[in-house]
Amino acid sequence: MKAVICDGFGGIDVLKVVDVDIPKPKPDQVLIKVAATTINRPDLVQREGKYPPPPGESEILGLEVSGIIEEVGSEVKNWKKGDKVMALVGGGGYAEYAIAYENHLIPMPETMSFEEAACACESYITAFLNVFMLGELKDNNYAIFHGGGGGVNTAAIQITRAITKDVKIAVTVAPEKLEKVKELGVDLLINYKENPDFSPLIKEFTNKHGADVILDHIGAKYLDPNIKSLAYAGRLVIIGVTSGIKAELNLGLVMVKRHKIIGSVLRSRPINEKGEIIKAFTERVVPKFADRTIVPIIHTVLPIEQVKEAHQLMEEDKHFGKIVLKIADL
Repeated sequence: MKAVICDGFGGIDVLKVVDVDIPKPKPDQVLIKVAATTINRPDLVQREGKYPPPPGESEILGLEVSGIIEEVGSEVKNWKKGDKVMALVGGGGYAEYAIAYENHLIPMPETMSFEEAACACESYITAFLNVFMLGELKDNNYAIFHGGGGGVNTAAIQITRAITKDVKIAVTVAPEKLEKVKELGVDLLINYKENPDFSPLIKEFTNKHGADVILDHIGAKYLDPNIKSLAYAGRLVIIGVTSGIKAELNLGLVMVKRHKIIGSVLRSRPINEKGEIIKAFTERVVPKFADRTIVPIIHTVLPIEQVKEAHQLMEEDKHFGKIVLKIADL
């Protein structure tokens, strides 16, 4: 089968499209004939040699796929050959065939294209896990989502608007993406270049209440303004550290205001734990894909042969929405 491998670690030049053997599913897995996959930022970090796949997972890049089941393992009960699915995978998405665990599959709504379905797992499940399952966002809350225009951020906005009522959303965003983020239904747009300390704006926006939930992938640089911006019993969920891993923390303020600081990753969680997360996501969010309340935002669709261009586009951070790799016409 055709697949993208990393010929060493480094820049986009290590990416090679080659022929490799088709993987074989274990008893609790299925083999998916892949229609499409997407580029996610962890793919770039893995390509650089800084984010190895969990033990036993494919070394091939790619964390989510859409396609049709080609083969089922001997213990698989709820799926059959020919089912259209979208799936979270531990690796292996940049290929004509990929392996997924039975409990990591989601039935693909008939209303979605394969390109849209390829976008539905990694970013949206990450957003759902961290904003709703860990952050416990509820109706009438205030939320801050950092990094407007990124896949997880836009997913968080869309899910929040689809399954909650009267949540007020503030987003930090680059100036060139302000207008597009505004169209998603954001209440407060913060130009992060002009407002590195956004806490005064949040104080005014929330009438001194503060944010009930903050979703952050920036890390060290934003720790202080995040803590200043949290409401009493507010939850700060950290899913990335792009600005660094070390910062000072006012523990007194954390104690007095009963803050919760939660670190979270999705990929390295145990298989069954991810299965439970996917089950909750399927029940609560997937119907919103089916009725088109949520439509994945696609920046561009590129053939697998243009994987280098796709990675370059993500590195330049000028995209808005998902970058899709089309693997095959199914």
